[in-house]
Amino acid sequence: MKIIAMIPARYAATRFPAKLMQDLAGKTVIRHTYENTVATGLFNEVWVVTDSELIFNEIVSHGGKAIMSMHPHESGSDRIAEAIAEMSANTVTDEDIDIIVNVQGDEPFVKKEPLEKLVRLFNDPSVVVGSMMRVMNDEIEIQNPNCVKVVVNKNNDALYFSRSVIPFLRNKESGIKYFLHIGVYAYRKETLMRFTALEKSILESTEHLEQLRYLENGIPIRMAEVDFINTAIDIPEDLEKARNLMD
Repeated sequence: MKIIAMIPARYAATRFPAKLMQDLAGKTVIRHTYENTVATGLFNEVWVVTDSELIFNEIVSHGGKAIMSMHPHESGSDRIAEAIAEMSANTVTDEDIDIIVNVQGDEPFVKKEPLEKLVRLFNDPSVVVGSMMRVMNDEIEIQNPNCVKVVVNKNNDALYFSRSVIPFLRNKESGIKYFLHIGVYAYRKETLMRFTALEKSILESTEHLEQLRYLENGIPIRMAEVDFINTAIDIPEDLEKARNLMD
């Protein structure tokens, strides 16, 4: 299989504009993300997909691969789908793409092990979309609506994602585990292109979670359980935490 990583990189992030171009130990956040993704050795190619000439030039000037978005997009999946269509039309890649991994641009500490578990999901031909989850043990994290929870079946296929606490703990002796959804996705190419052609679903609009569009349209998402604690740069305080980790 040809497996590529795509890093959607929007410049004007709502909560922290220009966060991807902030300095982190001598390199920009987006450059750390790109180089660490390449360093995993898991991908035939790694591309940054961006709406910003600044980000584009930052990657290309340091020997990386980047592509400019032609249209505005609400989600990283939509941005990647446009890039894949353009790459295929212009034969940018020398062979067809099988699996696309969506690595978030604001994740500068991306690691090989969790991404490898995600990619391995596709050894099962029935898997068309994959993502990651980890156990939550912090009650504050469990109650936080910014921490998206996921419940799965016995095959680790997602049953539902929510900002609410799911499942509700009626039986405190059940031994239930709460899982945090880590928003890194992988898709078969045809599934991604189908997804972006679907209308936004009612549950997606309600919870503001694009992954619910898959479930509402009967597209299963297989979850890989990892112990990776991601450090995303969402607000200025996150950047300071990341800088402390680099010290």
